[in-house]
Amino acid sequence: MLKIHTILGARPQFVKAGAFSRALKKHPNVKETIIHTGQHFDTNMSDVFFKELDIPKPQYCLNINSGSHGQMTGRMLEGIEAILQVDKPDAVLVYGDTNSTLAGALSASKLHIPVIHIEAGLRSFNRKMPEEINRILTDHVSDYLFCPTQTAVDNLHNEAIKNGVYHVGDIMYDATLYAMDYIKTNFSILQKLKGLPSEFAFMTMHRAESTENMEEFQAMMDYVLDFAKDHDLKIIFPVHPRTKALVQKAQLDDTFIILEPLSYFETQYCLSKARFVLTDSGGLQKEAYFHRVPCITLRQETEWVETIECGWNRLWRNPLYNERKCIHEYGIGNTSEDIIYATKKELLL
Repeated sequence: MLKIHTILGARPQFVKAGAFSRALKKHPNVKETIIHTGQHFDTNMSDVFFKELDIPKPQYCLNINSGSHGQMTGRMLEGIEAILQVDKPDAVLVYGDTNSTLAGALSASKLHIPVIHIEAGLRSFNRKMPEEINRILTDHVSDYLFCPTQTAVDNLHNEAIKNGVYHVGDIMYDATLYAMDYIKTNFSILQKLKGLPSEFAFMTMHRAESTENMEEFQAMMDYVLDFAKDHDLKIIFPVHPRTKALVQKAQLDDTFIILEPLSYFETQYCLSKARFVLTDSGGLQKEAYFHRVPCITLRQETEWVETIECGWNRLWRNPLYNERKCIHEYGIGNTSEDIIYATKKELLL
């Protein structure tokens, strides 16, 4: 029996874990144990995802969700290490680029437990982003690195990381295909969101660099408002807890329809109906493409460069899209199975 401990903490990780955990059910010789750091902790940001996405209930909940980056990462390191020392798993699996990701990877590597990093190799080349530091450090202590794109593979090679590197496509596409089927037949979502305007753009904003400066936040809101008026659209804006105080201070009019955070499937439904997506989220940039909805990224750069190269995305200060093309390297929706196959091959040698 292969024992894998998965570290989760934030909303995007729950979505990826849903796809991976569903695929794992076909492999009875692999046992997954979930450690939830508590980084996203309220019902709309955490509990609902485990219910909706059929993720196994976490065996461990650390409830670490406040403090500076250093405080949170240190407390997570301590909590995860204590669990790993007792359980002695065959590998630790981490997703993406959060403090939970880095804490899980460091804890495992210091105990000489192999680290599996899903969504490895992404780079924004902006080290002011905490996510960029987390990505780089996690990749450099990981043993098996599963990349969504060839660009991610090239980034790792440029940093002299060549062993254990796989290009498997994007696990978020697995999750989105599952969601597309789900929202077609789930009438509770249709009922809850039946009051949406017929023409709207869907917007999210949560990153530290977007929300730590009121002047910059207001500048982006002004841009979004002008964009909406130019296209005769309303803006559906589910507000992240980090952003709530800024929204209350900002000068917004009734173009913005402010909502509480949405569940994963509610978000997918909105994406499927939107004319545009405006976001600072990496995951939503790709999900917009999966739904074939043009995206505007409210940042100065993006790690998902192929969405811009292929004309489905642009940075907000750039008014033009490239010519639109399909992004084939995200795969066909079997990324989870490919990762499981490669992991079993590596660890069961």
